[in-house]
Amino acid sequence: MVRARLKKLSSYSKFALVLVLASSIGLAASFILTLEKFSLLKNPVAVLSCDLNPIVSCGSVIQSKQAEAFGFANPLIGLIGFAVIITIGMGILAGAKYKRWFWLGLESGAVLGVLFSHWLVYQSIFVIQALCPFCIVVWAVVIALFVLVTRFNLQEGNIKPLKVLKGLSQLLVRYPWIVIVSWYLIIALLILNQFWYYWKTLF
Repeated sequence: MVRARLKKLSSYSKFALVLVLASSIGLAASFILTLEKFSLLKNPVAVLSCDLNPIVSCGSVIQSKQAEAFGFANPLIGLIGFAVIITIGMGILAGAKYKRWFWLGLESGAVLGVLFSHWLVYQSIFVIQALCPFCIVVWAVVIALFVLVTRFNLQEGNIKPLKVLKGLSQLLVRYPWIVIVSWYLIIALLILNQFWYYWKTLF
């Protein structure tokens, strides 16, 4: 029944549905991170639910200066950003049509989001040297949203790729999920390599 209904949806509606579902996951992860931050504010030595070992430790990440890049807790950005994208997706499902300037604005937000996320990826892996599972969920969602929003804008002609990036743009349009999964694998390999000294002790 669900599969039959999905087949009836237009590509525009499917895109909106993915926006809503992906952003809901990101919103949930951001909300949990916000609660964990509150726990640490109440008790700075509290052991968080995602403090699993010396490497997978939300507390180490949340208490770092990078976790407040703009002077407030980073998860608040996620709470606002993902809520906005959910609203956009729900608007599309309700029949809304947005102008090109709107999509360019969303594209700009997606670019800034993925750049900021990758700054956090670098800081977490190579500077803080600790991983936060819920942060990783947020990274994954931001990457997927960036790829899918960019793909949509390329298909609709809202943006035009640079000649240098034309091949990559075509790959992104034709095989978005391959691009997304490949992106995830690169980050996973960085994590595996950086913390191999610890992972090998688990075998």
